[in-house]
Amino acid sequence: MSDSNKEVEFNSAMAAFESKQFAYAAQMLGPFAHDGNAEAQHRLAIMYQNGLGVAQVDEEAVKWMKAAAGQNHALAQHGLGFMYMEGECVEKDPAAAVKWFKLAAEQGLAGSQTTLAMMYEQGNGVEKNPEEAKKWYAKAGF
Repeated sequence: MSDSNKEVEFNSAMAAFESKQFAYAAQMLGPFAHDGNAEAQHRLAIMYQNGLGVAQVDEEAVKWMKAAAGQNHALAQHGLGFMYMEGECVEKDPAAAVKWFKLAAEQGLAGSQTTLAMMYEQGNGVEKNPEEAKKWYAKAGF
């Protein structure tokens, strides 16, 4: 398949996701995710995490979220941080959550910056550190 055909297919898969045609989106995004496309991996993770168009399968959600996060996909890093913070799809692990939120926060993701600030403020997964909390709140625009 030519690159332009692949792009059309990928855009079609993303449009299906955005219009909540999740079963079709999962079918279309699967090959892209398997080929290493971080955006497709992130979207598949969300679908498996929430049972959107596919069965809700924790292992698949974590597998795809980690694959995308490992490619420096900020939203996937945030999603993985959330999974570890809440114990959703994985064992609760606040220290792992901090690691992933920090990676996304360093890429400028405001939601991760705010969550990281709160974790430093509360001493959740890290030692309480008001200065570090203040730094991340400031980066998030607070």
